[in-house]
Amino acid sequence: MSASEKVIGAIEWRDLTVDDATQLKDFYETVVGWKSGAVSMGEYSDYTMDLPDTGETVAGVCHARGCNAGLPAQWLMYVRVLDVHASISACESMGGKLLYGPKGMGDDEFCVVQDPAGAVIGLISEYAQA
Repeated sequence: MSASEKVIGAIEWRDLTVDDATQLKDFYETVVGWKSGAVSMGEYSDYTMDLPDTGETVAGVCHARGCNAGLPAQWLMYVRVLDVHASISACESMGGKLLYGPKGMGDDEFCVVQDPAGAVIGLISEYAQA
């Protein structure tokens, strides 16, 4: 996604984190019709979930290991924000919690926060300008 396509408030990514990503990627291939692609995580693979006709990647299915350890088994969406650090501060000031991050990913950084009701969401932004 180019910088001009990055829209504050837009959902940019969806991940499912579970104990057995291999089994669940097979489930979604059968039930939804997605195709999968392996993404090496070193000692194991997570999976992209791709549209069958175009091959466009629309989601990920991940093992609950590494940076995903401790995340609940649920679909997690990542929303574009102006500044991850400012959003973390706002989250915490409003009774939410930072669960993971911030961590770099290409030109962006992301985190996972929990709202006061216990729901979890990922936030992503470009690195803050110095």
